[in-house]
Amino acid sequence: MTNGWTDIKNADVVFVMGGNPAENHPCGFKWAIEAKKNRNAKIVAVDPRFTRTAAVADLYAPLRAGTDIAFLNGIMRYAIEKKRFHEDYVKLHTNAPYVIAEKYQFTDGLFSGFDQAKGEYDKNAWQYEADPKTKAYMVDETLENPRCVFQLLKKHVDRYTPEMVEQICGTPKEQFLKVAEIVTSTGNAQKAGTILYALGWTQHSTGVQIIRAAAMLQLLLGNVGRPGGGVNALRGHSNIQGATDMGGTFEILPGYLKTPSGAVQTLAEYLEKGPPTTLNKQAWASMNYWQNYPKFMVSLLKAYYGRTATKENDYNYSLMPKVDGNYSWMYLFDDMYRGSSTRAGGKEPGPEGLVSFGMNPVGTGPNSPKMVAALSKLKWLVMVENFENETAIFWKAPKEYGGADPKDIQTTVYQLPAANFAEKDGCFTNSSRWIQWKWKAIDPPGEAKSDQEVLARIFLAVRDLYRKEGGALPEAALSIDWSYTNPYAPDLAEVLKEINGKALDDIKDPKDPTKIIKKKGDQLDGFAQLQDDGSTLCGNWLHSGCYPSAGNLTQRRNNADPMGLGMFHEWAFSWPANRRVMYNRASADKDGKPWDPARPGIVWNGEKWVGDVPDIKPDSPPGQFGAFIMLPEGVGRLYSPVLNDGPFPEHYEAIEAPIDNPLHAKVTSNPVAKKFSTDKDKYGGRDQFPVVCTTYRLTEHFHYWTKHQVNGRLNEVQPGFFFEVPEEFAKEKGISNGSKIKVTSARGSVVGPAIVTKRLVAYTVGGKKVWQIGLPIHWGYAGDKRHAGPLANMLTPSAMDPNTWTPEFKTFLVQVEKATGENV
Repeated sequence: MTNGWTDIKNADVVFVMGGNPAENHPCGFKWAIEAKKNRNAKIVAVDPRFTRTAAVADLYAPLRAGTDIAFLNGIMRYAIEKKRFHEDYVKLHTNAPYVIAEKYQFTDGLFSGFDQAKGEYDKNAWQYEADPKTKAYMVDETLENPRCVFQLLKKHVDRYTPEMVEQICGTPKEQFLKVAEIVTSTGNAQKAGTILYALGWTQHSTGVQIIRAAAMLQLLLGNVGRPGGGVNALRGHSNIQGATDMGGTFEILPGYLKTPSGAVQTLAEYLEKGPPTTLNKQAWASMNYWQNYPKFMVSLLKAYYGRTATKENDYNYSLMPKVDGNYSWMYLFDDMYRGSSTRAGGKEPGPEGLVSFGMNPVGTGPNSPKMVAALSKLKWLVMVENFENETAIFWKAPKEYGGADPKDIQTTVYQLPAANFAEKDGCFTNSSRWIQWKWKAIDPPGEAKSDQEVLARIFLAVRDLYRKEGGALPEAALSIDWSYTNPYAPDLAEVLKEINGKALDDIKDPKDPTKIIKKKGDQLDGFAQLQDDGSTLCGNWLHSGCYPSAGNLTQRRNNADPMGLGMFHEWAFSWPANRRVMYNRASADKDGKPWDPARPGIVWNGEKWVGDVPDIKPDSPPGQFGAFIMLPEGVGRLYSPVLNDGPFPEHYEAIEAPIDNPLHAKVTSNPVAKKFSTDKDKYGGRDQFPVVCTTYRLTEHFHYWTKHQVNGRLNEVQPGFFFEVPEEFAKEKGISNGSKIKVTSARGSVVGPAIVTKRLVAYTVGGKKVWQIGLPIHWGYAGDKRHAGPLANMLTPSAMDPNTWTPEFKTFLVQVEKATGENV
């Protein structure tokens, strides 16, 4: 989230796509309503269903699920063709002037560099053009060079005419043009618009490129870095952002540092390959703040290993766990099911055990029958949970899940009772990147323990085993620094101080070595004080500054707002550096004057940048550095040569496609999307499964938790599972409201009542009528049997985005029929 919830009130246009915040984020959505009430902002909702957000929007447009890129590319085409983009911003703050090398081409649905055998791209075919004499990267600030990013983008999106958008998305041309007109009304200095999205964009085999398209659109319109602008990801849980920040996925460490691979043996080699090389060839240089990568990494190693990490032993880099392939959880479950690892040519055995912390893979993973079957092949499973969920009782799955007979399952299952979020202190990091301390309401019941106590007791027991019995590489466990006051249940305020970072030795001012800026033992004020010589420790450089010597800033609750822009700098702590709007240098022109003086992000006062915490060196004058300090170009990327599926977003159909791609029928789906190939991984065709299905959430339910409520009050509001079915489709099929239907995908069948609504419609696309239905995700076979229901993921496929390995929950194919006989 580049901006934040409270900043939405500053927008002139709130463009909601890939999300339904009025229903799924009802508290945060109040800020969109504030913009509408106080700024006369226009809310535009684009969604396959007429949602609660659409109900309060000024304009709603329907589209077929999975066609978001075509819609967004169409808006970009409209902005360029009608000259409704912020040209000064584009020239100053984006890579539009960069010239691309001749190797880059796009033909019939494929970018250059595609390897058919591997199903991957060689990204070397997408690089910038360098001057043969000076080796400097070439730029054309007139934007007229046919190989410059702007002209290549113009050519790329030129195919997405309003007529083509209608043909792909099913959105009536007139409706699309109304959306395009309102959204592009912010392509100037006087107005600002924001984009709100959620899982409706991420859960596709093209999810990253959908979000890329949104970022590109906002860069074209000049809306990134500005109050009231940005691309704002709406998190559905209170700490999803915090989990990611702290290295919640296998490929990143805390602060988005790269997880080392086994092939990178030394810290020096890791640091050489980690940060990007600065591209200082444009008129403006990049700060390339990643050049501080060694400070971040060495300080993290010191936090991990403490005194045992020294310069002489590479700060114990060799002891860090390293990866030799894909360890995302869908790949792990594939290994479990097959009994062998995809790494080392499938010659290694699959996992023997799993510790599941606050997760329900059987419920939340695609293709639930495969999840159930995979768990049955483990030797042991440890569930750390508040209650017994579907994964904890996978061996009790109903027969339609196709699991093994319970007497044949040898998996030993342990359930460790865990404290609920209301029963423990700690931090939540919300969508706005605000790290906010919370205090527990009550003690956990019975033997339930906090997460940190569960983890600590497991770690200490394992460490004791290594001390007593030895084993392979015991120092990996024995060298960990665990110097908490209470090692069995570390106080989370103490952990937060470690995450913030402290000085392990006196830190001298680099400008004046006689001056000490931090004494040994002092808490750091922020990541600018980190060192690469082992004299600082820091558990996450991005969060540094949240707990300085002044105290725990995440506990602040001062709602003072002197700028009047909803920044609230003394409310909690916003990473990085308590900054409320990221890339805020782009809120000002080349001279440091705000594009809109009424909504200044930061302003150059002749000596320094003032306003929000500047996302640039505070005393660097305009013209010295580019606004995008984490990118080697120093500017925002309209063209990105680093993603796995192309430098520009292109419309591809879902893996289960209801039509051939109207733009290139021979390359219908994303050619580098990931799929699995076991006997449990079945993918359906449109002949057998002609109906598009999508999944969504309800305000009245909290994912898979609600059915575990003792009093069941929320269950009475939405008492049971259902399918949402279009009115015309129901009439065609003879389905009445409330009657049972059977919905079948290539993975399995689900029976439930049909709720017939006008919120879903048919789409005429690719010359044929395509129907869509929807189902909420909240039910399952665990919990209160009065409110049990089928798992939505009985139907979803094991297909993934090639960048993040996020499953394609939002678009898949099904057959719909009346339920008969025993299924009624």
